[in-house]
Amino acid sequence: MAPPLEAPSDAPSALPAAEEKARVTEAVAAVAAELNARGEKAGGSAQDVLEAQAMMAEDPTLEESVGAKIDAGATAEHAVHTAFAEFAEQLAAIGGYLGERAADLGDVAQRVIAHLRGVAAPGVPDPGHPFVLVATDLAPADTALLDLDQVLAVVTTEGGPTSHTAILAREKGIVAVVGTGSADLADGQTVIVDAADGVVVADPTDEQLAAAAERAEARKAAAAAPITPGALADGTEIPLLANLGSPEGAADAVALGAEGVGLFRTEFLFLSSEEAPSVESQKASYAKLLAAFPGRKVVVRVLDAGADKPLPFLTDEGEENPALGRRGIRALRNRENVLRDQLTALAQADAESDADLWVMAPMVATVEETAYFTALAKELGLRTTGVMVEVPAAAILADRVLQVADFASIGTNDLVQYTMAADRLLGTVANLQSPWHPAALRLIQMVGEGGSANGKPVGVCGEAAADPLLAVVLAGLGVTSLSMSPSALADVRAELKLHTADDARRMAEAALAASDAAGAQAAARSAA
Repeated sequence: MAPPLEAPSDAPSALPAAEEKARVTEAVAAVAAELNARGEKAGGSAQDVLEAQAMMAEDPTLEESVGAKIDAGATAEHAVHTAFAEFAEQLAAIGGYLGERAADLGDVAQRVIAHLRGVAAPGVPDPGHPFVLVATDLAPADTALLDLDQVLAVVTTEGGPTSHTAILAREKGIVAVVGTGSADLADGQTVIVDAADGVVVADPTDEQLAAAAERAEARKAAAAAPITPGALADGTEIPLLANLGSPEGAADAVALGAEGVGLFRTEFLFLSSEEAPSVESQKASYAKLLAAFPGRKVVVRVLDAGADKPLPFLTDEGEENPALGRRGIRALRNRENVLRDQLTALAQADAESDADLWVMAPMVATVEETAYFTALAKELGLRTTGVMVEVPAAAILADRVLQVADFASIGTNDLVQYTMAADRLLGTVANLQSPWHPAALRLIQMVGEGGSANGKPVGVCGEAAADPLLAVVLAGLGVTSLSMSPSALADVRAELKLHTADDARRMAEAALAASDAAGAQAAARSAA
C-alpha cells in the first residue's frame, strides 16, 4: 500500500489568503466529485459510503476551520492538514460509529492535499499480478473499487468489524482480516489469509497451502451450488436472511439466496436530517423494501439512535457515557412522536404489501420496555412485534421478555460488547470482542431457551451469524434463524448442511464448556 503523503510544512503562506482559500475550494470540489463518481460506479453500500465521504469533504464546519487557519497565515495544504486532523481527533474521542469515521476523514484530507500539490493520492498499488493487500487501514474509496481479479485478500492492522473496510469487504465477498494490531509481512512473502479464523499465516508449509487450496475450492463450490432454503443435514429448518441498510440492496440479497430480511436498519432515513422525516417519505422507503420480498419475512428495526449515532431531534447532548445513556428504545420513548410516526409509516406500508412484516425495538433491557413497545406497535396496527436482545439483562430475563414479545433477535455485536465491557470498535481490547466467548454463548443459550419455553422464534442478526461454524453452534443453542450480509449466505448454507441438530447441540455444549473464545471455537470444531 502506498504510504501517506508527507505532512505539509507549517511555514507561512506567500500567497494572499483569498487565493489560498480559492485553491482549497477548488480542491475540495474536485475530490468530492471524484468520490461521488467512484460511488456511482461501485453502487450499493459503497455508493452510500463514498457519498457520505464527499459530504464530509464539503462540511461547512471544516470549511470554516480551514479558512480561519489560512487567515492566520497558513498555506492551503497546512490548513487542510491541521483542520481535518483536529476534526478527526474529535470523532475518534467520541468513539463508536463516529470514531470509525475518523479514518475516512483522514483519507479525504489526503486526497485534498494531493490535489493541491498536483500529485496522485495514496492508493492501492498495481504490481501487475494477483496479490494480498496489506495496509494500516484501507480507504472506502479504494475498497469500493478493488479489482477482485488482482486483490486476493486484504489485511489491515487497524479498524474493526464495523469499519467501512470490513463492511465493504464483506459486501464484495473479499477475504479480509481487519484489526490485526500488527502485520510483520514483506513484499513477495507468501501468506494464507484465513478470514474464518481471523488469522494470517506467513510462510506456510506445503501442507498448509494444500489445505487452504482445498478450502478455497470448497468455498467456490458452495457459492456455485443451487440455492436452497437454509437447513441442517437432518432437515431442521434454519432460515437464512439478509441484513440490509437500504432498499437498494434487496435485489442482490434475493439473488444470493436470502429467504427474507432479518435486519433492516432504518437509520439511513434519519441520520442526515435535522428533523425526523415525514410519515409519507418513510412509508415510500418501507413499501419499496417490502415489494422486493413478496410473501417473505421482513424484520425491520425501528430507529436505533444515540451513543455513536446522535440526532439533534431525538438524542440528548452532553452525556458523559452515551453508550450507557439514552439510546435505542430509551431515546424513542423520550420522543414518542418520532416512534409513533415510524410505526405508523410501517403499518401503512404493511397494509399495502403481502410481505410478512415484523418490527422490533433496539436496546431493550427490561420486560416493561418490551410491554411498552409491543403495546404501542399493535395499537398502531402492526401484527408481529419483537425486541433486539443486545443487553445482558434482556438475555437473562428472556423467558419473561418472550412472554410479551412475539420474537427476539440477538444483536451479537452489542451483546458481546456489553457482556465483556469491551468497546467493539477498540482494537486494544479486540481479544475480548469475540462472539465465541462462552459468556456470550451462555447468554445466547438463555435466549434460545426462553424462545423454546414460550414457543417464540429467536434469530441472530449480528456478525456472529456470518461465521459458518458459529452458525451451527447458534442453532445448537436454540437459535431458529440467522441473518447476515448477503455475501455470507452461501458459506453458512453449505456448513449447516454438514451437521444434524444433534451435532449442533453437541458442538454447542462443547463450546459452552470452554473457558475462552479460542477454546470454545476449537472445542466446537473438534466436536463437529
